[in-house]
Amino acid sequence: MKLINKKNKNYIQVFQLFTEEEWIKKNKSFNKNISTFFTGKKNEVFISASEDSITYFIGLGKSSVQSFEIQQVAVKFSQTQKNNLKAVPTLLMSDFISQKQFEEFIKGLLLGTYKYPFDKSHPFWSPEFEIHFENISQKKLDNISQKALALSNGQTACQEWLNKPANLKTPPVLGSYLKDLAKKHQLKYTVFNRKKCEELGLGAYLSVNQGSAYDAAFTILEYRTTVKKAKTIGLIGKCVVFDTGGISLKDHQNMHYMKSDMGGATAVIGSLIYASEMQLPVNLVVILPITDNAISEKAFLPSDVITAYNGKTIEVLNTDAEGRMILADALSYLAKNYKTDLLIDLATLTGSSVRMFGDTCGALFSNNEEVKNLLLQTGDRTNQRLWNLPLWDVWKEDIQSDVADLKNISLKPIGDCIVAAKFLEQFIENHPKWAHLDIAGVTFGSVGYAKEKAATGFGVQLLTDLIENYH
Repeated sequence: MKLINKKNKNYIQVFQLFTEEEWIKKNKSFNKNISTFFTGKKNEVFISASEDSITYFIGLGKSSVQSFEIQQVAVKFSQTQKNNLKAVPTLLMSDFISQKQFEEFIKGLLLGTYKYPFDKSHPFWSPEFEIHFENISQKKLDNISQKALALSNGQTACQEWLNKPANLKTPPVLGSYLKDLAKKHQLKYTVFNRKKCEELGLGAYLSVNQGSAYDAAFTILEYRTTVKKAKTIGLIGKCVVFDTGGISLKDHQNMHYMKSDMGGATAVIGSLIYASEMQLPVNLVVILPITDNAISEKAFLPSDVITAYNGKTIEVLNTDAEGRMILADALSYLAKNYKTDLLIDLATLTGSSVRMFGDTCGALFSNNEEVKNLLLQTGDRTNQRLWNLPLWDVWKEDIQSDVADLKNISLKPIGDCIVAAKFLEQFIENHPKWAHLDIAGVTFGSVGYAKEKAATGFGVQLLTDLIENYH
């Protein structure tokens, strides 16, 4: 896709964008038959064809349409009209659309081309497809194009890895991809195998990995900007490539969805790709504690007592609460070994957050009011919403153990997402600006490109917006 600031005399293909209000003002200029079928409502598309050209009337909805809603319309248009669209120079017409709204429309067109397995067969990926738009300078169009492509590359990678079946994303396969990614974007790449993890004392992470047929792969990726005095953000993504629940076995009926238990990691990977391609003026330290949670004669057991990286002991009451175990070591390792201005972990962590919020938002926990507000505002702006929940000390009482410093679950049937967040707080080493995002309900669900549940891409735009604006 190319964006070009010019207007030819003749176009085979035209996109015309209207809100309901704008359509009321302009519909008298068009054939009366169009008004019978098109009103400008959100996601409404009317196709008008003549011998020489085809025009797509695209409805955006109410006049107070938000930027993310324009992206949503573009995604759906891209998905549903694929077989009708042509890879030709295309005029985009709109008298009211702002630069930001135009940017979101272009992002949506590209994001809507995703399907699994991803390929670039959609007309929008053809070099022959151009969007001609006069209202924005060519320099700004080039920047919009770069941002849209970088976001598409990041979110596509997120969705692709989450959608892959378990046998196509084993730890070695994912590790090989990350190594190539680091080489491509000049990232510092470090990985600790089991032997090295044992030397370092990453006991909580190793407890989950010990039942696996695959070696440990505690992975660190670092993006460094050349800008002096830039902020440094630490990102951790839960990366359980497949979760059986371990000895505390999950219900078999929906276990195939547990290929999605690396949704925190894929969101982080997507944002890392965006930051690298856009060369953002920020430093990123990313930790992905890669493993599966498998059953074998070596798997960890309920009642085991594990020593974590920071020396705290954990009584394992449920091996299906494995995410908080690997995140515990990742948090304390990053906090102890790197100086960061902001520390965020993302995880498909609890069914509790799913029962609480469904697919409407993720659960947010933070020990810092400024960070909490920043994430809430970013979530509202990108429509990757979060809802703040408390970290009151009363919840710590539920993870006190008789045989260790902590236990990995509460035995009470309430508030597990809060209990899990309170557990993780014990491993941030007093970091003053930390946030935990439980995104179990929003990373995998109903999407326009698939018949069953699939990756939504949640987290990528939340993080990229945050990173891009964190100064």
